[in-house]
Amino acid sequence: MPLLRSLPPLLLALGLLLASGPRSGHAQQEDTTESTTLPELTPPEQESDVPYVPTPEPVVDRMLELANVDETDIVYDLGSGDGRIVIRAARTYGARGVGIEIDPARVEEARKNAQKAGVSDLVEFRQGDLFASNISDATVVTLYLLPSVNQKLRPILFEQLSPGTPVVSHDFDMGQWSPDRTVDLKGDTVYRWTIPEEIPEDLQDR
Repeated sequence: MPLLRSLPPLLLALGLLLASGPRSGHAQQEDTTESTTLPELTPPEQESDVPYVPTPEPVVDRMLELANVDETDIVYDLGSGDGRIVIRAARTYGARGVGIEIDPARVEEARKNAQKAGVSDLVEFRQGDLFASNISDATVVTLYLLPSVNQKLRPILFEQLSPGTPVVSHDFDMGQWSPDRTVDLKGDTVYRWTIPEEIPEDLQDR
């Protein structure tokens, strides 16, 4: 006790106050930024129709080139996986982007990738079923799905997208809907279509 008695009373009081921790009735402030700005991720009600296989970066670049992406665009990637297509569109062209993905783990990964790339202000990733999603504000749509999924999606593209909107797919076509352009990339194929003013009769309700 001699040491304690030798301390000035003010310093002793300060030490006891710090040791006692926060006073009751004064809760420590928590950072709730993420929970208030990002939708909560939930287990999907159904499994994805498409296995996850990422598009190689050179193919991503060619897809965006074929779509003539620029800073005025809103690029939607349907089945966005780790987010690489919309992230590349934002970093390279300054475009805004939306990724729609049913797997919550991939959505979380994509959000982290966007943050690392410094484009979180330009892109967002939504967990959801692409067949039930509103994509009407898209000015570019990118896909890496299966042929059967592409054809099932085709009427939704015709219904929701404005005429002139480019649709670009990695590897798989749209059945009877002939592409405007087809590019061979040594083992990978990129297709580009343009939403028409009027849907051809042979593509209606198919």
